[in-house]
Amino acid sequence: MDDFLNAVDLEKVESIIVVAFIFQVIIKLLFANTIRVTLKRVRKANQCIMPNQAWFLAIPLFDIYWNFVVVRRLADSLNNEFYDRKIAVEENPTAKQGYWFAGSNLAANFPTPFFVRYLLSVLSLVSFVVYWVKINEYRKLLKTTSASLEVPPLPADDAKALENKD
Repeated sequence: MDDFLNAVDLEKVESIIVVAFIFQVIIKLLFANTIRVTLKRVRKANQCIMPNQAWFLAIPLFDIYWNFVVVRRLADSLNNEFYDRKIAVEENPTAKQGYWFAGSNLAANFPTPFFVRYLLSVLSLVSFVVYWVKINEYRKLLKTTSASLEVPPLPADDAKALENKD
């Protein structure tokens, strides 16, 4: 065993771990930003979570719990917004994909044998990508429909009436 440890350059292993951790945090920040931008496209009255609370997803270990909170509240926010806009989408948009991700991420963080942990990590990664893509689809849908929901300009008579009120 000592021969093996001597052969492994511990500095290289440490640098690989640090780079992997930084990469993971960057990915989590990009994911949290996608959720934040999506929530910003939802009217405040329909938001079940504040957009800036998505940044909590970048905190290691805490994100395991917070994923479940975000999945539920994001789905509720999107559901409310699409209902108000009268856009037909699946009920609880992103919830199914989100719970798959949150559950597989939770399971992948349990101490299990290496092979089981590897399988759960792959499942978590795949469900993470599917969830992220689904959120991005709904973000784009909110963006395209928001342009069509802009308030039309007031007719000239109504505009003059408002000016006289002041």
